[in-house]
Amino acid sequence: MEYQTYPVSDDLNSFVKCYWTLEGAKETLNKRQTIVPDGCMEMIFHFGDPYLQYDPLGNATEQPRAFVFGPLTRKLEIAPTGDTRIFAVRFHPDGLAPFTATNIKSMTNTAVDVCEVFAGESAHLYETLSRLRSTADRMRAVESFLLSQLRSEETIDRMISQAIDTIIEVKGQCSVDDLSSIVNVHRRKLERKFASKVGLGVKQLSQIVRMQSTLKQLLSNDFENLTAVAYGEGFYDQAHFIKDFKAFTGQTPKDYYSDHLKMSALFYGDP
Repeated sequence: MEYQTYPVSDDLNSFVKCYWTLEGAKETLNKRQTIVPDGCMEMIFHFGDPYLQYDPLGNATEQPRAFVFGPLTRKLEIAPTGDTRIFAVRFHPDGLAPFTATNIKSMTNTAVDVCEVFAGESAHLYETLSRLRSTADRMRAVESFLLSQLRSEETIDRMISQAIDTIIEVKGQCSVDDLSSIVNVHRRKLERKFASKVGLGVKQLSQIVRMQSTLKQLLSNDFENLTAVAYGEGFYDQAHFIKDFKAFTGQTPKDYYSDHLKMSALFYGDP
């Protein structure tokens, strides 16, 4: 399975973190894979065989060919049904809001068809991209589409961007009250804006960022033991660490590290 990321132009880098592709034959990845929340939303196009996604009860549904996945608050299990050929756009946590009138909160843990998220020519976007053969051409086409959807500079909330940057900088180790003081806005207003622009609560995003920081630490293999990782990432104790880890991954840190860490790193990085 070959995964690659690509940089974004200056016109979009305030909204989009990167483009990415994933390609491979079914036999290279033929079982369910666990995706851990990272705070970002993704616009995904399947040009190969479709993927299945599983709900918390284990029921499978087929993902659309072109969709936006809203913010995750829990693990997502997926599986290929054949050959994989994916082109995707990874938005910053608040990056989708300026392009759509859709309620971001309503998209939580949900794959929403592109036509339901965007107006205008979105119905033809998949066909346009499917006719293109190079990633560079697809990037240019998506950039043109997104710029046509950008509603106005007024939809860019600088305060929310500052708050997100702060959460990432401190690796999620910041209380809601502390964050509201830093960005100089009342806690309730901050929470309302987060729900509108990010689709997550401030505490939820902070927990996700801390978990991603933890996964990055595990991936580096630069740690003495899991207890040291827990305290280094600001968990109160080992029990707190295990509880939060299982809430996002469905497994203990030890089990997840051995079974799924490589796949998490493949699909998701830091917000």
